[in-house]
Amino acid sequence: MRASGILLHISSLPSPHGIGTLGREAFGFVDFLAQAGQRYWQVLPLGPTGFGDSPYQSFSTFAGNPYLIDLHLLEVEGLLEPEDYQGLDWGADPTQVDYGLLYRQRFPVLRKAFARGFARDREQVAAWRRENAWWVEDYALFMALKGQFGGAPWTQWEDGARLRQPQAMVDWRRRLAGEVDFWAYLQYLFYNQLRALICYAKQKGVGLIGDIPIYVAMDGADVWSHPELFLLDRDLRPTFVAGVPPDYFSEGGQLWGNPLYDWKAHAAQGYRWWIQRVQWAVSIFQLVRIDHFRGFAGYYAVPAGDSDARNGHWEPGPGMDLFRALEKELGPCPVIAEDLGLLTPEVHQLLEESGFPGMKVLQFAFDGNWDNPYLPHNHIRRCVAYTGTHDNDTLASWWQNALSPQERQHAADYLRLTPQEGINWGIVRGAWASVAQLAVAPIQDFLDLGNEARMNEPSTLGGNWSFRLAPGQLTGELAEKIERLSGLYQRSTR
Repeated sequence: MRASGILLHISSLPSPHGIGTLGREAFGFVDFLAQAGQRYWQVLPLGPTGFGDSPYQSFSTFAGNPYLIDLHLLEVEGLLEPEDYQGLDWGADPTQVDYGLLYRQRFPVLRKAFARGFARDREQVAAWRRENAWWVEDYALFMALKGQFGGAPWTQWEDGARLRQPQAMVDWRRRLAGEVDFWAYLQYLFYNQLRALICYAKQKGVGLIGDIPIYVAMDGADVWSHPELFLLDRDLRPTFVAGVPPDYFSEGGQLWGNPLYDWKAHAAQGYRWWIQRVQWAVSIFQLVRIDHFRGFAGYYAVPAGDSDARNGHWEPGPGMDLFRALEKELGPCPVIAEDLGLLTPEVHQLLEESGFPGMKVLQFAFDGNWDNPYLPHNHIRRCVAYTGTHDNDTLASWWQNALSPQERQHAADYLRLTPQEGINWGIVRGAWASVAQLAVAPIQDFLDLGNEARMNEPSTLGGNWSFRLAPGQLTGELAEKIERLSGLYQRSTR
């Protein structure tokens, strides 16, 4: 079935409280998608963010970001009073997230909700925690300990906590019981709101596409609670870290800094951790994009401590062994493989054997080579066509700033672009006309926004992940225009 969707992270929705949330504007965006004939809403990872504010560097692969909990919905539930959060300083610019201000303002408000609701909801919370104990208890204790040690990375905690010595764990859980309850309760609130949104979207014929980063953050509950699954030395510090070699995005490569998996240890456990991770994601989302898919064929290992990724080397990944284990346990997985970057024959073979659709990004198509796999005439049905991703510049800025005159002319001739239609709409049309079963574009490309609306610039720190829509930008007229285009290429749900 041909379909299309829009990429917009929840944090980028309008909101009077500093960041987009799971509340009214999220439900309104579902209505907008339904009016626009879109089958899918693609989001970025929903985990709690830390230093750098990146959703790809989360404190947990299973937890949700407390920033996305809607405060008005908490008021409706009797957990907040209007004066608890209305009138606070949530930032002067409604089109940007001020993460520093958000960090200072949000948690005192959420603690008030905890104080009112934890005892009231004790039975429901206890049942939810029992059901999710396999991840939420470690995460909640991790966050409580992080607060206890002044926000320091877990590698700098005292030995009992850092090494998870059994008696120390018992003592810390008892000592920090109130804080553990607080962090667990926020997850209860987050997932209640998320599932209500997903249920509403399903009623409207809209499915959410989630996102699994291939790697997890070093300073996170996943590595702290399962160090045996990562390539760490005796002091639990990484010997090599993740990244990619020099590429389109960066001359020095991208140094992500995540710890690398000990794939032999994962295989010895039957890939249990990965099975839990994917099972959790597909229980929430209709489709799941797995970031950096090529890392399963072969991963790039950079010596820990290097300042860039130039000195890395390639190591073999788990390949189909992992995906056979996933399919044996879970059945066919609704996965989109982010197969961008340096693609070797091994990566192509893994994509073919897995049966997952890969990604075709139009911004990579116009280098003048007619065999370029991103050109629409080279697409296959089992793929997802994108105008750009969260790592790309917006179409408007890319068109003006990234292309040479020759590349711009090539794109204009190929897509038959005209100023009357709008360059952005012509490129979206190229993706929608593709034979690809699914086509997706960021909301910035429909709105013809410039570089100020870019979500992320790889290999840079600061100023990323902060884009927000202004109130009123998503109009009925825009929805109808998207629906007409989608209907023209048999992608509309209407």
